Amino acid sequence: MSDTTATSAGQKQTHGFQAEVKQLLQLMIHSLYSNKEIFLRELVSNASDAADKLRFLALSDGSLYGDDGELRVRISLDEKARTLTVSDNGIGMTQDEVISHLGTIAKSGTKEFFSQLSGDQSKDSKLIGQFGVGFYSAFIVADKVTVRTRKAGAAANEAIEWESAGEGDYSITPISKDSRGTDIVLHLREGEDEFLSRWKVESIVTKYSDHISIPVELWQEEQPERDGADGEKIAAVPGHWQVVNKATALWTRDKSDISDEEYQEFYKHISHDWSEPLSWSHNKVEGNNNYTSLLYVPKKAPFDMWNRDAQHGLKLYVQRVFIMDDAEQFMPSYLRFIKGLLDSSDLPLNVSREILQDTKVTQALRKGCTSRALKMLEKLSKDSEQYQTFWNEFGQVLKEGPAEDMANKEQVAALLRFASTHNDDSTQNVALADYVSRMK
Repeated sequence: MSDTTATSAGQKQTHGFQAEVKQLLQLMIHSLYSNKEIFLRELVSNASDAADKLRFLALSDGSLYGDDGELRVRISLDEKARTLTVSDNGIGMTQDEVISHLGTIAKSGTKEFFSQLSGDQSKDSKLIGQFGVGFYSAFIVADKVTVRTRKAGAAANEAIEWESAGEGDYSITPISKDSRGTDIVLHLREGEDEFLSRWKVESIVTKYSDHISIPVELWQEEQPERDGADGEKIAAVPGHWQVVNKATALWTRDKSDISDEEYQEFYKHISHDWSEPLSWSHNKVEGNNNYTSLLYVPKKAPFDMWNRDAQHGLKLYVQRVFIMDDAEQFMPSYLRFIKGLLDSSDLPLNVSREILQDTKVTQALRKGCTSRALKMLEKLSKDSEQYQTFWNEFGQVLKEGPAEDMANKEQVAALLRFASTHNDDSTQNVALADYVSRMK
């Protein structure tokens, strides 16, 4: 997978990036310049995911927390060194995981992605949005990135440092690290000084990451004693970490308290998609089964939609604790493009994919989520222009519905569209009901 120039235990090792990573890095650095602040959204989002994974594993092994049970993300700025650091105390990584996650693009659809690149930066940047940018977005503003990470449960001397200038290779060095989790240090390029401004960083976090369910903290420098406007002395304030986001899981809040912008940013957080969603549906259900669902219809199809080995599904939470990504049991295959999450109060916290297969609770939740998704599409179909955008991307998948889902075949059939010589505009498709209404 990579070339190693130094393999002795304890020594620095140099590895070559996958060819696709080199291409992607160069493309992002040049194509995404106008959207460069999204690097912070991506890094904070990844840090939040690392905390979610630790919280889940700690359900069965509480020792993973050690003496640090308060999960959080911290951002620190160093003007002299010109660095911005994003730190988490989440799950951390082993050396093999570092190489797998940071040296390769471990995502299906990679070949399709690169086959569609045109060389036109504005068009290619939109393709990147469908593919997701994640960790590599750090190189939009940094000419060197250093990652120091220690897996939860590992000894202090089992940590790893990964470093790269985002060009041909990266190095890996065994190090000692006092705490679990990951520190990502961005050595900022010349001209990126705005990201050393506490005010700028706080505004980006508030804009993109307010919905994240763990605290995002920013270091507040010491404030010396000073004179107030009325002449009275204002006491000195020591340096401290200050929470700059709401730190409340968005889906647990009342719909009336959530703005469209917050829903849209949360979609980007869970999907790593740049585009805003076409539609969303947020529902809290109480009764025989208690659960909350937040479902989204994307604007663009992912590259791996036709890859049968790719995992699709909803993020599953149980009582606000993250359990798994891509829980396919709650959405039929013909709705595999639906993104979102399900938070259940009726499943056990130690639930596994195997347990989910045939339980009555799972079947009830699947039925409820399917119904919500179809109602969302039905509502979307009232806007012919928006629905045409949806149909162009996902129509072929939706056509699998009537054969796959007998219980909802009439509802799915009403959502299908067909080409018609009746329309002057050949790009518009019509519903079966339209044909029937024009019958002589």
